[in-house]
Amino acid sequence: MSATRRQILAGSGALGVGASIAFTGALSDLFAGSATAAAQNLGHDGYGPLVPDPAGLLDLPAGFRYRVLSREGDPLRSGEGPVPSNHDGMTALPGKGGRVHLVRNHENRPTAKFAVPTVKGLTYDPAGKGGCTALTLDSRGDVLSERVALAGTAVNCAGGPTPWHTWLTCEETEDKAGTNGYTKDHGFIFEVDPSDPRRGGAVPLTAMGRFQHEAIAVDPHRGVVYETEDAFLEPFGLFYRFLPAKPLGGVGSLRAGGRLQAMRVPGVPDLSSIQDTGASFDGIEWVDVPDPLAVTTPVRLQDFGPKGITHAQKLEGCYWGGRCVYFVSSFARGSDGSAADHFGQIWRYDPQRRRLSLVVVFGPDTDVRLPGESPDNICLAPSGGLMVCEDGNGAQHVFGVTRAGEVYAMARGRQNIGTPEAPEWGEFAGVTFSPDGRTMYVNCYTPGTTFAVTGPWRR
Repeated sequence: MSATRRQILAGSGALGVGASIAFTGALSDLFAGSATAAAQNLGHDGYGPLVPDPAGLLDLPAGFRYRVLSREGDPLRSGEGPVPSNHDGMTALPGKGGRVHLVRNHENRPTAKFAVPTVKGLTYDPAGKGGCTALTLDSRGDVLSERVALAGTAVNCAGGPTPWHTWLTCEETEDKAGTNGYTKDHGFIFEVDPSDPRRGGAVPLTAMGRFQHEAIAVDPHRGVVYETEDAFLEPFGLFYRFLPAKPLGGVGSLRAGGRLQAMRVPGVPDLSSIQDTGASFDGIEWVDVPDPLAVTTPVRLQDFGPKGITHAQKLEGCYWGGRCVYFVSSFARGSDGSAADHFGQIWRYDPQRRRLSLVVVFGPDTDVRLPGESPDNICLAPSGGLMVCEDGNGAQHVFGVTRAGEVYAMARGRQNIGTPEAPEWGEFAGVTFSPDGRTMYVNCYTPGTTFAVTGPWRR
């Protein structure tokens, strides 16, 4: 089944229905406890073929429907300005009375069309156009409010939720004050409390490092925060853990500081060199970062001793599942300096055993073939597996991966077809589910659009 991405999509029909895939047994651990037995019966067609959307926005299987919750350029309900551009990472957090708080990143660079409006008390650097907005939905899924939750940051890509129901948003940049007009250094993590944004404020969590942050995951038992670095050009990024001084301390506790460490896999300087699904390494080491603020040298270039440190290209999604943390390498290319090529990896780290395992390798010439390319944001789904946002060329999809290893198309974006102002397909980002598992929320990056998808998720 060594087919190219285009061959797979063509063979599955114009709507990109999923393909049957053979996974190794290691995958079953990835989804342990993530769904009911009834939801694990999805076959290679998933929920069925995608049905063309008459409105030309989002194709979904029969029985599913979507609502557009928010689009860039429309007025924010708070009256603070227009909905900002470049919708990226997102989470859905429980609120009072069955409400849901959606916290949404805006990966805005200095050239962004719609900046996150600056708001007093919520703005870090007035020259930064990035940040977060927060939507509050009632128990029926209707939007009650939409407002700025953080402003004046830069290139807010992904992040992750905390056990105390806040969002840690990550700046994917290392620009210092004086670069691109910025008045302050960037490359930090910020905490956003959607129920009361002023509790989180606009305070950078400096002890968690200054680098090209992508995503985080919090160990709900120990409070350790794991962090990925999205460096796609050599030197590549690192996988980090942050040991808080006040673990699991609630809103604002991460401001108390802690220790930032980087992962060293003995004998493995580059994770892309590992190609066999199921490969595992014991005795993982964690090395203190010499200068977390990267005052003179980027963290990934700092001196970690004679044994060096382990790098990986394009580290992206990160999440906690069961007793382990999982993280994604979106791709690796030898032409960029990686030790080997791949079309996406999912790694699992077990902190109790200090063991790192390669759970999935995506790509046309590996054990697992995703009918797409460059997996980016991922999340556990009530269907008993993963939802994977595609960030590649051509038509963009949200793919589902069942516990049995079957891959299927869950959604396909159509809104950019034939529009001169947006000739490219907009990638999907920020896929997440409501606390009750009944609604999938997902963003189209450009033009920035937030969708709510409902249907027979537990069929």
